[in-house]
This record gives sequence, structure tokens and C-alpha cells, in this order.
Amino acid sequence: MLVLGLNASPRIKGNSNYLLSLFLKQAQDRGFETKTVNAATTDYLPCIGCGYCEKNGFCSIKDSLAEDIFHLFRRADLIVLATPVYFYGIPARMKAIIDRSQTLWSRKYKFNINDPKASYRKAILLSTGGSNGHSLFDGIRLTAKYFFDAIGAELAGEICCPGVDERNALKTLVNKNIDGTTKADIERLAENLLNPMNNRKKIMFACRENAGRSQMAAAFASNIAGDRYDILSAGSKPGKIINPVAVAAMAEKGLDIAFNSPSSIEDALKSAGGKVDMMVTMGCGENCPFIPGCKMMEWNLPDPSGQSIENVRRIRDDILKHVEDLL
Repeated sequence: MLVLGLNASPRIKGNSNYLLSLFLKQAQDRGFETKTVNAATTDYLPCIGCGYCEKNGFCSIKDSLAEDIFHLFRRADLIVLATPVYFYGIPARMKAIIDRSQTLWSRKYKFNINDPKASYRKAILLSTGGSNGHSLFDGIRLTAKYFFDAIGAELAGEICCPGVDERNALKTLVNKNIDGTTKADIERLAENLLNPMNNRKKIMFACRENAGRSQMAAAFASNIAGDRYDILSAGSKPGKIINPVAVAAMAEKGLDIAFNSPSSIEDALKSAGGKVDMMVTMGCGENCPFIPGCKMMEWNLPDPSGQSIENVRRIRDDILKHVEDLL
């Protein structure tokens, strides 16, 4: 399971980054995979308000933001936005990523294609500011709320710390026990959000390229099961991109797999802490590993690679029936 940190601070060792590090340490201690996007090191172009995504479902700007970031949004079980307050808002480079997420908003609200994990993905806001103004975090709270909605996550908690401006100010206060609540608040938030996730049984769907069958199966399973299971997908020889015909076929069912990224079985196992309770294979053959204590199941389903949309629809519908029976 992935906890994704979004570090908005342009300042190395900033106070909001310290908050993020405290939370990610809690996730790591519980066996979660963690990744951090440091907005200050990115150079994505800002949204130009052209409306292309609302008509086409994709951004008109041809950079790597979708490949770099959107697929992490889709993978994550919990997204943590950590940001300082800049003029009552979020620093520019993180704001550019947020604004470009209009693509995901458009797919959700204009095209009615939903992220399969959106019903149970959680998000939290961590923020720090230099002053003690009553409305210091109001702008950031609103931005975070609607950003999380656009990317398919529910805002489930926040920790906002005013009155910390100098570099390392919050860390100093915590380490000297002058601030006696922040660390405890982080621990409590982690316990409430992460502990229930750790109790989920893990089901992995595996095929050869992780570009079609296993992606469709995982999307259906995530959508149907909600937070009852941790659903993974992987391939014995993962491809470079998701099969666009499979993406189109799933969109007809209202499920969005467009920004998913193929993964190897080894990487998927690593993200699962080395253990899954069930592996459902469909065409990865002798390359599917033996996992002690894991229940194995084989679905004999044709490979959608190179197939027409009509054939992929039939494969998709067979996969749905198998997933419904399994769950």
C-alpha cells in the first residue's frame, strides 16, 4: 500500500516538510510503501485555461506530468499534502500541479469516468504558517478540499501549525518539548488512518504485461470491494503503457485506468510488504512466482493485446463476471 507525500515547500528542511517526514515515518514503521513528490524540484508548465481537458479528457500540454504524477495519485491509498502558507495559498510549483489536475476533474465530472479507488482513498492536509492569524489556513483548506476531490480522495484529517516561520522552527520546538502536541497529533492521525488499512487482505491480479487483463480485473475489484481488500496488479514482463483499447473498454463501464502504469510482480510484491493472500493469474505462465501461504488461482482468459474493441469488450465482461464471483 502506498502513502504518497506531496511536499509543496520550496525550502529545504522547511517546517511543513518536517511535518510530512513525521507522518511518513509513521507509515514506514507500519510497513507502508512511501513516495514523496517534491514540487520545488519540478518544472511542469502551469495550466493555461484552454479547456482542452474538458473536451478531450487529457491535457493539451505535452510534458511528463501525467506520467510522473497522475499515476501515483491512482496508485496511492493515502495522499498527504504538506505545504507552507504563501500569501494565504499554496506555493506556485505545487499549485501548478494542482491546477493541471483539472484533467482528472474533467474525466470525473465531464466524462463520468471514475477512478476505481476513489470511494475509499483518503487524504490529509499538513500545513505550517509564520503568523497566528485566525484565517491563516482558510485558503489552503479550500484548495486542498477541491484538489483532493478532483484526484479521487476524501479529506480525512489535517494538522495546521501557525506561528512557525524560521527554518527548522517547528522541529526545534518539538525536540525541546516546547510543542507538546504536534508529534502526538501526527501519531494519532496515523493510527486512525493507517491501522485500518494494514488489516486488509491482499489480492494480486497478474498477467504478462500488466497492460490489459490484470489492470481491468484490479479496477473492477477495487470498485466493487471498496476498502475491504488491498488490490494489486502486476505483470511477469510488464509493458510500457496500458493498452489504450482496454482503457476505452473500461471507460464504457465508467472506470478510469488511463493513468495507470504497468508494474512488475516483484515491485508489486515489494509494495505489499512481500506478502499477498491470493494471486489470480491470467497468462503469465511459468513466470508467475510461488508465494508461500498465498492461495493461487488461474483464470484462462485471452490476451486483449492487439484485439479489436469488440473482442476486448467480451474479455472485459468475462473478467467482471470472474471478479464478482471471486469477491
